[in-house]
Amino acid sequence: MYSINQNAGIILFVFMLTFYAGKAFAQVDAAALYQQYCAQCHGSDLDGGNSASLIDGVWQFGAENSYITRNIKHGIPHLGMPSYESSLSDEEIKAVVGYIRDVEKEEGAERPPIAETLETMDYFMVAETFADDLEIPWAIDFIDENTALITERPGRLRIVRNGKLQSEPVAGTPEVLHEGQGGLMDVAVDPEYSDNGWIYLAYSHALSNYEGERPPAMTRIVRGNIENNTWTNEQVLFEAPPETYRTTRHHYGCRIVFDPWGYLYFAIGDRGAGYQAQDFTLPNGKVHRINKDGSIPEDNPYLYDDKAMKSLFSLGNRNIQGMAIHPSTGELWTTEHGPMGGDELNLIEAGKNYGWETVTYGRNYNGTIITELTHMPGMEQPNLYWKPSIAVCGLDFYKGDLFGKWKDRLLVGALKYEEVRLLQLEENRVIHEQIILKGAGRVRDVAAGPDGAIYVVLNDPHKVIRLTPKR
Repeated sequence: MYSINQNAGIILFVFMLTFYAGKAFAQVDAAALYQQYCAQCHGSDLDGGNSASLIDGVWQFGAENSYITRNIKHGIPHLGMPSYESSLSDEEIKAVVGYIRDVEKEEGAERPPIAETLETMDYFMVAETFADDLEIPWAIDFIDENTALITERPGRLRIVRNGKLQSEPVAGTPEVLHEGQGGLMDVAVDPEYSDNGWIYLAYSHALSNYEGERPPAMTRIVRGNIENNTWTNEQVLFEAPPETYRTTRHHYGCRIVFDPWGYLYFAIGDRGAGYQAQDFTLPNGKVHRINKDGSIPEDNPYLYDDKAMKSLFSLGNRNIQGMAIHPSTGELWTTEHGPMGGDELNLIEAGKNYGWETVTYGRNYNGTIITELTHMPGMEQPNLYWKPSIAVCGLDFYKGDLFGKWKDRLLVGALKYEEVRLLQLEENRVIHEQIILKGAGRVRDVAAGPDGAIYVVLNDPHKVIRLTPKR
């Protein structure tokens, strides 16, 4: 039997424990935790960034709170979702799940319409819808002023002709692995299209003869023609060795660009294995250069190394999501996703090493340190890095006449902050940066069209908008 004093002491102890536990829980700022740990991938408004929206009602790995809690705690490694077990307590994870659910309930209203007139430092712009009712649009390119091609990540190639989205996608395009960040990614029109009719596609390709539950995949490059709205005459230009394919479903890259000398460049992300970006026997975490028919240029930097992949042009690139050729110099510029912090703008040169993951300005998504190093001899520094990350995506130089003051400036898309930024370069340094579009949606791609307008591919809403100066 306990004495009265002992009972009183136990009661007081239980009361204090309950009080402080409740107080500690009450002090958990779930919104702040979400912004710190989750917004980098899922967007500051929970509507998606590098990863899926949390408020669209689609839960690939279980909609119950217990499933969401499990995924936050233990991660989904093959999709690049880290474990937060060492960073967040069970109560903090519970609070974050509650916050997600609360926002999910509140976000029933539609996104406000895009303002018809936008103000920048140099121009008033008019924004109009170019193509609507798309499904996860990823990239845009142009055959001519009247014909555009748009990829939808689930695997469809769409045509916009004379301002009208054609009702049927191009038939017979390659089968893609649409899981995680994979699917049909870039489309590029041959600079000599009027003579040869070639169109190039980048997509996530799975091994067809694999017997396991999760087939390995890698980025693949093909070209073909479109005849009577059908994909024909396909040629495989790049396919990595089967043993290099990975079962992860993120960091595929990929953009396709052509320089003035006819070379084709594309990038493959590290596929979730950052250490492999330094291995020149593997395709991932690199920029590649090939001829337009898939053959290897005679001056590729690793051509005469017996162990290296012959198509490699640079090493140490985490996950390039934007590529553009400078219209005056022919130089290759890229934008590259960092982890948490450390998105990069890079001038890519033959045989150079851009550091990932030996050096970086970012951290892991759960806040842990990747490396203390930001510099190392023999590794390039970015021309610009963003910290915090903006989830940089889509890149093009402005080449038209409608926005004459912006000639040769870089258009940069940002998924996380729903922005298009305009960068002015001077001797390969960014000397000025301004935001010319914000809040219209997550910017997946941005392109200067042959008519001089700026085209912006948006995820959520799934559309393409066209920007022109206000007359």
